[in-house]
Amino acid sequence: MQQILFRRTFVKIFRIIVLIHILFILPADLFSQNSYWVFFTDKKTVEFDPYKYFDAKAIQRRKELNLPLHDTTDLPVRNDYIIQIEKITGNVKSVSRWFNAVSVYASASEIRAIDKLDFVENIMPVSLTSKSSSYSSDFILSKPKMELLVKQTERLGGKIFEQYGIDGKGIRIAVFDGGFPKVDTHPVFKHIINEGRIIKTYDFVKKRENVYSGISHGTMVLSCIAGRYDTIKMGLATGAEFLLARTEKRSEPFSEEENWLAAVEWADRNGADIINSSLGYTYHRYFPSDMDGKTSLVARAANLAASKGILVVNAMGNDGNKNWEFLGTPADADSVLSVGGINPHTDYHIDFSSYGPTYDKRRKPNVSAFGEVIAAGRNKLLKLQGTSFSAPLISGFAACVKQLNPELTNKELFTEIEKSGNLYPYYDYAHGYGIPQASYFFKEQSKDSIEIIQFHLTNNILKVKINDQVDLENKGNENLLFYHIENNRKILDKYAIIKVFQHDVLEFPVEEFKNNELLRVHFRGYTGVYKF
Repeated sequence: MQQILFRRTFVKIFRIIVLIHILFILPADLFSQNSYWVFFTDKKTVEFDPYKYFDAKAIQRRKELNLPLHDTTDLPVRNDYIIQIEKITGNVKSVSRWFNAVSVYASASEIRAIDKLDFVENIMPVSLTSKSSSYSSDFILSKPKMELLVKQTERLGGKIFEQYGIDGKGIRIAVFDGGFPKVDTHPVFKHIINEGRIIKTYDFVKKRENVYSGISHGTMVLSCIAGRYDTIKMGLATGAEFLLARTEKRSEPFSEEENWLAAVEWADRNGADIINSSLGYTYHRYFPSDMDGKTSLVARAANLAASKGILVVNAMGNDGNKNWEFLGTPADADSVLSVGGINPHTDYHIDFSSYGPTYDKRRKPNVSAFGEVIAAGRNKLLKLQGTSFSAPLISGFAACVKQLNPELTNKELFTEIEKSGNLYPYYDYAHGYGIPQASYFFKEQSKDSIEIIQFHLTNNILKVKINDQVDLENKGNENLLFYHIENNRKILDKYAIIKVFQHDVLEFPVEEFKNNELLRVHFRGYTGVYKF
C-alpha cells in the first residue's frame, strides 16, 4: 500500500477575496489624503548621458547583451511636470523614470485638479502594504540545527561549486528588504565587509545611504545568499558583490510598493546582475485575478528589469495554508524566477509555501529551495521559516551559475536553473521543477541503465510500476513518487506525491482521461510520460 502525502485537485482554483478588512484596518484620516501614482504623457526635451548616469557595470551588461545604452524608459522625468504636480499637492514622494510617473499624497480635490492637466495620462492609487515572506523563528541551540545549516546549501549541490572554486565572484546582487542591521559588524559578513564588496546602499524609507538599521529581515536574507559561519557557507554566493536597498518599514501603509519601484531602477543603474526580493503583495491590495503578471506595477517593473538583462528572483510567499493560498506579486511576473519552499525534513513542499499557477494559468513557482533554514539575526544565528529564505538560497545559486557561465543571458540563466531542478521535466504548482542542482552544470548526473518507470495497459486500466530491480526498502525520502495529470492546454488538473513501499504504485481507469491528456510520473530522477 502506498502512502499519499500530498494531493491537489483543481476544480475551481481561485476564490474571490473581499477586501472589506481594509475599511477597518486603515485609520480614518488616511481616507482624506491617499497615495497615488501620476503618469505623464511624454518626455520631450529631456537630455540624458548614459555614461554619466549608469555605473560601468550597467553599461557593460547592456553592451554584452546588445541592448541600447538607454531607451525611453531610462530618460529622466520632465522637471517642469514634477514642479506643477508639487504646486498642487505640496509633495512628490518618489519619481519613476521607467513609468514616467511620480507618487504623491493628495486629497480628492487635488487629484481632480491633477487630472485636468494636459500632460497627465493616468492616475492610479498606490498599493497598500507588502508582506515579507518570513514565517517564524527561534534561537539556534542544538546540533540538529547545525546540521540544517550545512544541508541548506548542500541540497543545492553546493559542495560541487566549492570544489571548482565557484562562489559568485564578480556577480553583483541587489537585495531589497526592510533593513540590514548589524551587517556592517556581524561576523558572518566579515569576509564581505573586509573585501569592500558592498558596493552601494540606499534606504528608500529614510532617503539616506545608511541601511544598517530597520527590520533585521534583510540581514537574515543576505546571510542566506552569502553568509559564512566559521567554515560553513550559509549561502552559496560568498564571493559576490552587493547592492543593499531598504524598501520596507513596519506599519507603513503606502510606501513599500513605490519603494520597490525606486529600488529596481536604482539597482539597474548601479549594475545589478541579480535582484533578490523576499517580498510580496497580496490581499492587502489585490484580488487573485490581479495575479496575472501584468496588473501590478511591481510585476511590470520586474519584467522591465528582465528586459534590461537582470535576473529577478522573488519569494512565492507564505499563504499556502491561509485563505489566500496563492502567490503574490511580483512573483506572478513572467520573467521573475519565483521560488517556493521545501521542507528539509520531508524533501517536499513545506505547508505554508504559496501555490501557483498565476491567474492566467502560467506555471509558478519555477523552482524551490529549503523553506526552513539557519540564518543570521542581529546577534545570534536563528532557525527561520519562510520562502523569504528559499529565494536568497536560489539567488546565491544563480550567482554561482552566472560566474561559471558568464556568456549566459539572464533569460538563458533563468531557463538553465529550471532545467537543473531535481524534478525536471516533471513540474507541479507546489514545487515547480524542484530544487536546482549544481551537478547539472558540470554534467555529473548519473542514471542507471534500467527503465525505472513502467506503464502497463490491461483491460482499460493503466498501471504504473516501479521496475522490480529497484530497491525500495528503507530508502526514506528517496521513495517519493511525484505525478501530475496535464490537460491539452498544458494546465495541471491534479498532482500528488506518494511514498512508495511496493513496485505496483498507481492504477488509473482509462475512461477517466480525455484525449491528449498526459500522465507524467517522476521517481528518483526519472520522468515517465503516458499520453491518452
